[in-house]
Amino acid sequence: MDTLAQTGGPGPWILFFPLVWAAVAIGVVTLLRHTVPRHRRAPRRQPQGMRGGAPAGERSPIDLLGRRFAAGEIDEDEYWRRLSVLDEPYGRYDKDGPA
Repeated sequence: MDTLAQTGGPGPWILFFPLVWAAVAIGVVTLLRHTVPRHRRAPRRQPQGMRGGAPAGERSPIDLLGRRFAAGEIDEDEYWRRLSVLDEPYGRYDKDGPA
């Protein structure tokens, strides 16, 4: 310690080493954020092949109902009655759309 006291101390270079370590830490955090997948991401928009959480190969009940109505298997009243039951947690439907 006598040598530092005689030469006037380390001077402004003493700040260099903490800055180097801070740059290394920031670089590691940035690298990890871009390479490691995060599990708490916001839900993404579903691709066109997926509706209602069903994969493209599986059909949701609403899709099946729409196909049956389009094929003429059920009439309009039956379609709206069944659709209102399927969509009940999300709101009521009438013949003009969402109520």
